[in-house]
Amino acid sequence: MKLKMKVTYIVSNINKAFAFEWIAEELNKDKFSLSFILLNPGPSSLENELKRLNIKVNRIKFNGKKNLPLSFFKIFFILIKDRPDVIHAHLFDACLAGLPAAFFARIKKRIYTRHNAVYHLEEHPGMVKYDRMINFFSTQIIAISDNVRNVLIERENVNPAKIKLIPHGFKMEEFENISIARIEDLRDKYQSRGRYPVIGVISRYIGWKGVQYIIPAFEKVLNIYPNALLILANANGEYRFEIHKLLKNIPPDNFVEIAFEEDLFALYKLFDVFVHTPVNKQSEAFGQTYIEALASGVPSVFTLSGIACEFVEDKHNAMVVEYKDSESIYISIIELLKNKTLAETLSDNGKEAVWSRFQLNKMISSLEELYER
Repeated sequence: MKLKMKVTYIVSNINKAFAFEWIAEELNKDKFSLSFILLNPGPSSLENELKRLNIKVNRIKFNGKKNLPLSFFKIFFILIKDRPDVIHAHLFDACLAGLPAAFFARIKKRIYTRHNAVYHLEEHPGMVKYDRMINFFSTQIIAISDNVRNVLIERENVNPAKIKLIPHGFKMEEFENISIARIEDLRDKYQSRGRYPVIGVISRYIGWKGVQYIIPAFEKVLNIYPNALLILANANGEYRFEIHKLLKNIPPDNFVEIAFEEDLFALYKLFDVFVHTPVNKQSEAFGQTYIEALASGVPSVFTLSGIACEFVEDKHNAMVVEYKDSESIYISIIELLKNKTLAETLSDNGKEAVWSRFQLNKMISSLEELYER
């Protein structure tokens, strides 16, 4: 009987992530024995779900960069004990501690998924040396979009042969199989019942995400729709002071900030229009919210960044606006609200575009092929 291939995921600073839960459920259990090393300050929703699925989990207490040296040694000894055939690291701290630990533990296949594009290059150039170190210690790098692949090759001089393009995959039925009760619970929770239109934003408060251009657009929307509600989810981050200054121009009854909502699938169903406007084409490494919004059938206003550059078309599956342009965002929101035929067309075409392209089984098949290569 052929032994299962042992695959260990090393992941940092994640509380809840459907992607890892889906991988744990769908990776071929006849071929692969999956385990996780989680770098977290304490227990998490992800850890609880993995244990429910009978996946082995080692948690290393991690409260920030000061814990990296100790985390390196703890990962090293776990790998020496477990001897996985493959390690697959996700997110910066996990890569920084996990890939060198795997190298010194003589794990031959050391894979990491690159989840950022130009963030360090443009915002924190002093961190680029660590990205290069991570690239060096890996044997294979997963690029989640053409944008990431191009950044790795053109700006970090990574050998193209080392890079495998595997976009994120989604369990699309999760965006459809949502009970009315779940949606109504969130309507009450976030006081959106009877409000129109509800404009949705799911984005951290980071300058390059472009939320600062959405708020002035919504301020103008209120002149036509005084009962409108702006829902800002994932509402935390280093740019929050600037965002809160802009929100002072919006009546408190017309916006809701949500730090974290676990039922993301039901949340999208509250929105009449969704808006996501990163400030340039390379800002997003991928941009999962593009896929989630379209899979949910929400008519959307986008700037093109990350994965959206590869398939989003203006007035075909979304409204495409200029970067850093509040007026353009406002005009597109109003057009979707006034033109129901256009909104329905974008909803239908958006669903079709992502359902055919980003199915979970495509990602799982690509990962399995990479592990076995």
